[in-house]
Amino acid sequence: MPHFDLVIIGTGSGNSIPGPEFAHWNIAIVEDGLFGGTCLNVGCIPTKMFVHPAELADASRHGRSLGIDARLESVDWPGIRDRIFSRIDAIEAGGRSYREGAQCPNITVFAGRGSFTGHKSLNVKLHDGGTAQLTAERWVIAAGSHAFVPDVPGLRDGAASFHTSDTIMRLDSLPASMAILGGGYIAAEFAHVFSSFGVQVTQLVRGDKLLKSQDHEVAAQFTSEAAGRYPVRLNTEVTGVANTAHGVELSLGTPDGTDTLSVEVLLVATGRKPNGAGLDVDKTGVALDEHGRVVVDAQQRTAVEGIFALGDVSSHYQLKHVANHEARVVKHNLAHPEAPISSDHRFVPAAVFTDPQIASVGITEDKAIRAGIPYVKKVQNYSDIAAGWAREDHGHFLKVLADPATGLLLGAHVIGPEAATVIQPLVQAMHFGQAAHQVATGQYWIHPALSELVENALLGLPEPGPIA
Repeated sequence: MPHFDLVIIGTGSGNSIPGPEFAHWNIAIVEDGLFGGTCLNVGCIPTKMFVHPAELADASRHGRSLGIDARLESVDWPGIRDRIFSRIDAIEAGGRSYREGAQCPNITVFAGRGSFTGHKSLNVKLHDGGTAQLTAERWVIAAGSHAFVPDVPGLRDGAASFHTSDTIMRLDSLPASMAILGGGYIAAEFAHVFSSFGVQVTQLVRGDKLLKSQDHEVAAQFTSEAAGRYPVRLNTEVTGVANTAHGVELSLGTPDGTDTLSVEVLLVATGRKPNGAGLDVDKTGVALDEHGRVVVDAQQRTAVEGIFALGDVSSHYQLKHVANHEARVVKHNLAHPEAPISSDHRFVPAAVFTDPQIASVGITEDKAIRAGIPYVKKVQNYSDIAAGWAREDHGHFLKVLADPATGLLLGAHVIGPEAATVIQPLVQAMHFGQAAHQVATGQYWIHPALSELVENALLGLPEPGPIA
């Protein structure tokens, strides 16, 4: 039974922890799937590599109001797919080879599925058919998450054919039609990609709007625009899925009764669940919360001395930039246990790479109202700045919320062109405690650029003062 100074479970952000400061430690890395984790292999990187070609394919739709009459001739799906995964797969193989090679003499890679069997003891069912039992002084649980499949007849029992975000990007060819089950960001991005490539997409959502976690005005605007591009069936329950000669048939419960939908391909995009339960972490004394996430404190420590966790397995954000931040915290705290640092989750930004693009940071207006937090707001339309005029942009906006007494920003929500880039000055202002008018007036803003959306929104907020 090999004993290690450190065992890392998962090779997403956890793989960034081994470094020169741990060269004297005997380290084990356990990986059941692809090196690099969700982001590299089935998440943010390949999906965004599909999003850019989708934007080019869909450009003709935006050209009509500008006097451009263009049309999409064809989409080379195999060419797009192979360009993306030839790069992704090479990076994955290179990462594995590096950790297994002579460059990392103090690291042993165990390719297989791990599960705890007792206090700081892990059994690994190796892919080559063997097993290994590992013990260690220190552990980092960075095992990520998996695609969630709802308990619908034909799905959970495997009787019907369907894809998740783990498999949909490697289709052999573009289908003529696709149903997408889910109303969150994964569903939204894939609906954008496949509809842009000419697939007849139908999105099925249990609730009354898409992207329900976003600001209510952002969600309403996006739902309206998505429904203008492809059928969006709200308040719809999938009650069963069955294979047909040409794809699958979905049984639906709708506000008007029952219905069916036949499509060539079904994508189940109903979110992701943390992998902690599958590791049997309770057997080593580590607790899970009601959502199945490993419970950690501000220093990413579990209740068991020497066991840390980070990323999707313990964080509700499920964002790569959050996992990377937490990995840096864990790395420091492993190397400097006498001077631990904490993760900073105060102002975590996120983006949805659809069309229109969406980005957010801080609290929503609804949350401020529910929590009784005083705020002032400004909604700045893209159509009111020169860069918006140039695009003939309509319906898109930036909403900023600020503390009326101090002028410090509480939240920002953008729907429109380059939203993920437009929001960054606001993220910076929140992190560094800069008041809205200080940011707006204390620097130059390039004219005519999309960044003027931020300038004008901040100038539109009331000057801070005593609350009446």
